[in-house]
Amino acid sequence: MQTGVQSNQTNLNPDNKSWQTWWQLMRPHTLTASFVPVILGTVIAYEVTKIRLDLFIAMLIASILIQAATNMFNEYYDHKRGLDTEESVGIGGTIVREGVHPKVIFNLAITFIALSVLLGVYISMNSNWWVALIGSISILIGYLYTGGPLPISSTPFGELLSGLFMGINIILITFFIQTGTITTTSILVSIPTTILIGAINLSNNIRDLDGDKEFGRKTLPILLGREKAIQVLALSFTVSYIWILALVLFANMTPWILIVLLSSPKAYKAVKNFIGKTIPLEMMPAMKATAQTNTFFGFLLSIGFIISYLF
Repeated sequence: MQTGVQSNQTNLNPDNKSWQTWWQLMRPHTLTASFVPVILGTVIAYEVTKIRLDLFIAMLIASILIQAATNMFNEYYDHKRGLDTEESVGIGGTIVREGVHPKVIFNLAITFIALSVLLGVYISMNSNWWVALIGSISILIGYLYTGGPLPISSTPFGELLSGLFMGINIILITFFIQTGTITTTSILVSIPTTILIGAINLSNNIRDLDGDKEFGRKTLPILLGREKAIQVLALSFTVSYIWILALVLFANMTPWILIVLLSSPKAYKAVKNFIGKTIPLEMMPAMKATAQTNTFFGFLLSIGFIISYLF
């Protein structure tokens, strides 16, 4: 890590870093947890009402900004607590490897949050002010994930809360601002995406198990052990696909949504690439496949509904 007055003065200027550095800071592989729910929520709303493009765009940008800010808070507080080093695998690395000053990252996160709040005000003005309250809680959870005296990321509840607030929460808000209501269908459709977003968090914690244990964290994989955590990951994928099948068989939903099964090879790859691995770098392909499963699953589910509307 760079030290010294000259280094810190250089790092305070964002212009000294390339766009790749700032893109890396946002941890783009995790952003699937923000844009997939917005797209899915909008698609299922299309069956109920005419879509307002301005609300869709505002919700999409706000969700991405909150997710990116959460990632920045994550990097800032992990560095502050000494959890990240130049040898750490999988982090954004803009502090310990790229030499960006921590305050720059923190201030950028605050800026992203401020922009998302402005978008939230616009959305609320054009839908319902309850959205502002729920959105504020979501922002708070994003901050508390790594900020505060007891970060959520150090507890066994990271997977649950990330799934709830980035999955069903975003899908239902997106659906609500377009339709003005919440339906049974919107709730049922949101469940598998909620599970898969939690799985992204789980895969991250499986990779970081040894390092997290060293720093006294109590994540779900630490409590379960690596082997059982991988089994939970596999179960998460299995339940998500079975859920879609059940929606077709028992909830009278269009069979076109079974197109999500095309994403199952990615889920299989994720589990397979975790089995027998203990070195974080070796588990990166498994993490990538987990995130891709959520992306492909969400897109294919949306496409399935769109096809059903057309035919």
